[in-house]
Amino acid sequence: MKLPVIKNAQELADLVREIGFLPLFRCEIDGFSLQECTPAGYWFVKDVEGPWEWREEVAAGGEIAYAKLFNKKAGFISKAWYPDFANYRRDGYDFDARYDDGLASMPSKQIMDVLMEHNEGLLSNELKQLAGFGKNGAKGFDTAMTHLQMQTYITASRFEYKHDKEGRPYGWGVGRYAMSEHVYGEEWVTSRYADKPADSKSRIAEHVAKLFPAAGMKEIEKVIK
Repeated sequence: MKLPVIKNAQELADLVREIGFLPLFRCEIDGFSLQECTPAGYWFVKDVEGPWEWREEVAAGGEIAYAKLFNKKAGFISKAWYPDFANYRRDGYDFDARYDDGLASMPSKQIMDVLMEHNEGLLSNELKQLAGFGKNGAKGFDTAMTHLQMQTYITASRFEYKHDKEGRPYGWGVGRYAMSEHVYGEEWVTSRYADKPADSKSRIAEHVAKLFPAAGMKEIEKVIK
């Protein structure tokens, strides 16, 4: 499948809903990324909204997940496909069970314990402080955040900006992160739990193979793992 040229947030959202999920950056499968279907003139050009702004609009819509989701890199998953990714990536574990079995780190637990108490999520800098990773605090915040996003336990619910004295936003948007169940609903996120994680993985892999028949299973595995 040759992806269409994307020039705005609505076209991006429509594409993700159509094909189910999409890495932000170039990956092992040729043509399977937002980077490859967005003209260069939309990337980091002053006064031109591009993928960096579109991802914020898409994440805030509540229907498409945006986080580090593909081989520890950013990407998008539609709400329709998110339960399969949660079932596969979590391998049948809710977070507490994963931690109890020694499969999650203490930094990850520190983050999850805080987010459990904040349904609306927290800005990444707030979360870092409250979870004990501030100056002279615990180490490993960024690594834990990546693992939790990849395992679908947390997601970016929206991005927020600092404002100057005139109320104008400036700088880079800061991600607000929340437990995925708090964003999309526990019943929905866990709706594939009755299936074997391997079955969800197969559905995802087979879907990618249909979209990109020239891709080998080795390349597909690297992208979706």
